[in-house]
Amino acid sequence: MFAEPDKNTIMLSNYLKIAWRNLWKNRQFTFLNLAGLSTGLACAILIYLWVYDELTFDRFHKNDRQLYQVMENLQHTEGVSTTPETAPLLAEAIAGTMPEVEYATVTTPPSWFPKVALSAGDKTIKACGLFAGKDYFNIFSYPLVYGHPNNVLADKQGIVISEKLASALFHTTENLIGRSLVWQVDSIKRYAVITGVFQGTPANSSVQFDFALPFSTFKDMMGITGSLNSQNSNGPFLTYLVLKKGAHAASFNISLSHFMKGISKGISRSLFLKPYAENYLYGNYENGVQSGGRITYVKLFSLIALFIIIIACINFMNLSTAKAAARMKEMGVRKAIGAGRRTLIFQYLGESMLVTFLALAIALLLVALLLPTFNDITGKQLSIRIDSTLVLSLLGITLMTGLLAGSYPALYVSGFNVVAVLKGKLHNTAGELWVRKGLVVFQFALSVIFVVAMLVMYRQIAYVQTRNPGYDKDHVIYFEADGKIPANTMAFLAEARKMPGVINAASMVGSLPGGAPSIGIPWTKNGQDETIMFRPFLATYDLIETLGIQMAAGRTFSREYSTDASKIILNEAAIKTMGITDPVGKVITFGGRETEIIGVTKNFHFQSFHEMVKPLFFQLEYRGGTVMVKLRAGMEKQVITNLSALYKTYNPGFSFDYKFLDETYQAQYVSEKRVAALSRYCAGLALLISCLGLSGLIAFTAERRRKEIGIRKVLGATVGNVVMMLSKDFLKSVLIAVLAATPLAWWAMHQWLDGFAYHIRMRADVFLLAGGCMVLITLLTISFQAVKAALANPASSLSTE
Repeated sequence: MFAEPDKNTIMLSNYLKIAWRNLWKNRQFTFLNLAGLSTGLACAILIYLWVYDELTFDRFHKNDRQLYQVMENLQHTEGVSTTPETAPLLAEAIAGTMPEVEYATVTTPPSWFPKVALSAGDKTIKACGLFAGKDYFNIFSYPLVYGHPNNVLADKQGIVISEKLASALFHTTENLIGRSLVWQVDSIKRYAVITGVFQGTPANSSVQFDFALPFSTFKDMMGITGSLNSQNSNGPFLTYLVLKKGAHAASFNISLSHFMKGISKGISRSLFLKPYAENYLYGNYENGVQSGGRITYVKLFSLIALFIIIIACINFMNLSTAKAAARMKEMGVRKAIGAGRRTLIFQYLGESMLVTFLALAIALLLVALLLPTFNDITGKQLSIRIDSTLVLSLLGITLMTGLLAGSYPALYVSGFNVVAVLKGKLHNTAGELWVRKGLVVFQFALSVIFVVAMLVMYRQIAYVQTRNPGYDKDHVIYFEADGKIPANTMAFLAEARKMPGVINAASMVGSLPGGAPSIGIPWTKNGQDETIMFRPFLATYDLIETLGIQMAAGRTFSREYSTDASKIILNEAAIKTMGITDPVGKVITFGGRETEIIGVTKNFHFQSFHEMVKPLFFQLEYRGGTVMVKLRAGMEKQVITNLSALYKTYNPGFSFDYKFLDETYQAQYVSEKRVAALSRYCAGLALLISCLGLSGLIAFTAERRRKEIGIRKVLGATVGNVVMMLSKDFLKSVLIAVLAATPLAWWAMHQWLDGFAYHIRMRADVFLLAGGCMVLITLLTISFQAVKAALANPASSLSTE
């Protein structure tokens, strides 16, 4: 005998059956609800994947909780600057004197050696590398396939390469320990023995490199000797450490400040620890205080995802409450035969959950289809990996959406008076209408904010991309001075200038945008000793001319003056900061030596428009790291072919890798471009979801007032009269939304623009354009249903009267 199903099972089955019948019966409203919810959920899931990737960046290291980077605060004329750049011997000094430290290491910035030539046999490949202390692989979790973390960087002749680089050089990753290869920096060939092979750097690592060399080798190359003291307490190196378990960063910072007092003689500076994983998200500092970074965008898009879910839920609420009147007899009968309010709430929430989980299935399909495009927009490598975190997050998002969307309709429907329902005397209350209108205003206000944000971001990005930075970035290519070129820079540039189509050529240490790392120069101004942060531009002759930088006074470096190697050129920002009047021809003590100012350049934006123009100086340097060549328009292809041939005469077997300066300039704003693109899509989705709901509401309104419309048409009302009657309330709601959203949108975008030192002014036309777009879209959305209702034959609507 089969056991009879219990009462709860029968009730649940009945609820699901009724829910499915209602959804199928009201297919138009079901479609609108599913379309809005699935679109909102798909957007939220995509943003969740992006946010999760951002939040987990650099957190894969096993020492994550105890892993720190040493940062430095330096007092100077403009306040306090915070930098990760530290002295080359700081890690050794800390590890040797502070018992709280388990491991400490130093590295060169990865940007220093973006393309180093490595050769094995007749194969030469350029790869990105760094010099690192011996405990680097004990500190960071880049798993070694071969070799031990304790000794792979202990030997000065050693080198650790990635599996990808190993495959490219040797066509295998096995049995490579002990094999030799050649690497080349500054035209000097050096031999190394492979001591380890690591898996490579994952996509969610902020540091990307293909090989690591011992920092002891770099010390020998640069002649760095002795121990940390006041003479070598500066440097552009990066210092990382792992604290022992039980040690705390706050107390260690106190010890670190005492440690630096005996070394930083005459310089107002301090060191502190920052959790390594926070560097990616919290990278901005203002006057020594952490002021955000990428975390701002993480918070922004988390908020956007929440708002889009809310907009989708508002659609569900409005459509469900609007259709409630059609189900009032059903609910009245259920109440009359004993169903309690809790039972009705449960039933309605069950229907809401059913719709939401159907929407989730559609949303996951949309995510799978859209993920490749989303990755292109964000520059990520996101994928849907089924794990407990994702499953729980999806269930949480779906349950929250279902409860949020179904709560108000459930409470609304279950609160009907049973007698009024069964007598057919239930009418819409003023409160119900105000709630529904309020929800429409709210969702359209959010849409207005999205549209304003989209317009402002578009204009700001266009502004920074088209504004003249003060140098000529067009038709300029640059490439690293590899191999034998650094030792023969002047000869190489002379040959390049002779080529047809080459206007000028020069070389510099570092590159644009950016220049070389900042350095602090002591300076006495108005009797006060200060430290001014300068950006050094160490360059050959003709760099200023090649880049088209304008002179405000004086002259550039010239081969006609044999003493120019000891002279200096400053920019206007430096002259202002230093407080110098009539600078050209003055002899100043600069960086510990006397030098003459021979020229002053006009300010140019060697950094992005996020930054104010900082002080800089030019000095002659005959061995440049980056070659810049100005090309004649229309001859780029020919010149690049000739330059490639010239490059390979100096470096046989090397590949000629170059970039256009204008493309690199635009790349400074890649984050802003991605944010603008995401905002554009989010604004579109918000409008789409809002309009789906609006379309449903106008269709319901037209259906509810079908007989009224018929009577009005019989009495002589025109199609225009009927359309206006149905549209005016919705248009009022949209206009109220525009007025309510304008101050909020202005405040939000003002905060975003403050992140740029140079930005557009928000004019009234942005808000007028956004408001006009909302009104036009609203009219287009409601016109179809309104005109359809207005053109209906009144005889069909009045035939039952």
